[in-house]
Amino acid sequence: MVFEHSDNKLQLYPIPAGIPVQEDYILRVRPAGAAEWQELKTYRVKVDMHDVRLASMAYFDFAGKVEVEITFPRFYTVYRVDIRPLSLGIQPVIEPKRVTFMLDRPVNISVEINKDRFHNLHLFAGAIEEPPDKNGENVLVVRGGLGDSLNPELERMPEGWTVYVEPGVHYIGECIWRLPSHTNIYLEGGAVLIGGLALENGEDLHISGRGILYLADFHRFSSINGIRLNHSRNVTIENLIFINPPHYTVSLGQCEDVIIRNIKSFSCEGWSDGVDMMSCRDVLVEGGFLRTSDDCVAIYGSRWDNFGDSRNVTVRDIALWADVAHPLMIGTHGDHQRNGDIIENITFENIDILEHHEFQSGYLGAMAINPGDKNLVRNVVYKNIRIEPFEHGKILDFQVKWNKDYNPAPGRGIEQIVLEDIQVMSGDGEEPSVVSGYSEEFKVRDVLIRDMTRDGKPVHSLEDANVHIGPFTENIQLE
Repeated sequence: MVFEHSDNKLQLYPIPAGIPVQEDYILRVRPAGAAEWQELKTYRVKVDMHDVRLASMAYFDFAGKVEVEITFPRFYTVYRVDIRPLSLGIQPVIEPKRVTFMLDRPVNISVEINKDRFHNLHLFAGAIEEPPDKNGENVLVVRGGLGDSLNPELERMPEGWTVYVEPGVHYIGECIWRLPSHTNIYLEGGAVLIGGLALENGEDLHISGRGILYLADFHRFSSINGIRLNHSRNVTIENLIFINPPHYTVSLGQCEDVIIRNIKSFSCEGWSDGVDMMSCRDVLVEGGFLRTSDDCVAIYGSRWDNFGDSRNVTVRDIALWADVAHPLMIGTHGDHQRNGDIIENITFENIDILEHHEFQSGYLGAMAINPGDKNLVRNVVYKNIRIEPFEHGKILDFQVKWNKDYNPAPGRGIEQIVLEDIQVMSGDGEEPSVVSGYSEEFKVRDVLIRDMTRDGKPVHSLEDANVHIGPFTENIQLE
């Protein structure tokens, strides 16, 4: 449904029958200047494996400006509203029973009423896009449920075809839709797929749209990923929303030339990471919002049947919320049976870290480099990273480790790390950051922290930065 007023346009998508909704809020939106509001139902998403709770999520697209209104179906008095990331500078109008604000650009935000981060509203407002022509040539339109019969049909399609999935609930036969190479998959807004997608030993795949992969009904130990890519290349994933996959949102194993753009995800199980990559190269993760109950983004070496170094990875322009473990993680897994792997040429840039909530001492660090399995991590840049007050953890943890739960051997070292323009907002849950090697042989070398601020003020020393320098380190500097 499209609503217009002057140059302002609003596009809404239906929630299909049978998908759980959350009714903590009454959400209405309208093009700026329009008289009539349009009610928008919210999806139910489960968050935080420590104590699983039900939060809300809604999405729409717009052009120009749009106004958002939040009211409450039950008794409620609003005394505070936080719209995060705070760096967006969105200022709400607060009334005792009503909150309103204006949007003039695409955003992925959390609206938190009275400091409640666990029953909050996640709102994803995108730019209106032009979908592919589903009546064009070489397009397979999926109108019913996805069953076993669809997979052979896809495998027989000529190269270059598009699969266009219309709104509705679509059950994937045998839970995993195994995708062929040289295919475009488009999920229209309001399309909900029950199950995961996979590409094995493939290439040239484009998955996009405004649809949802819904996995909230799968058990934790089913280990189903939202999307699994193994031994594949030239893949793009764009704009999809993932609701509660029991394992990784996107799993990359020995892949190259991958773009993951503006995906949004929620998870609440152990090992339900966001984007994890093993032995990958030339990967871009750009835009989006990941709220996960394990690492939001993790970069490893060899693991399972994936072997080789990881290099040339960029993560940028994204909001990360780790209800468990690390927002950004590098290094744990590698080829310990040989000489380990090299993980190198990694860039994290323009990132908002909204939460880091971990109490296990070995897994702290909003920005963590913890090589094990004889891995060497080198040439990593963190630039323009904004860290908001978090529940519990460290700003950074750069330690060569031997984690006996996962590593048969310690890591080989950490080298040539640059942190630039790191903006920290202090919180009660922050423990001292740590930079520490493992031994005289396995050190941390050449770490430079430049232009760090804390609560808006420049940091002039490692002590002010709350960074502890441990043994087996060389050339750790703050400028």
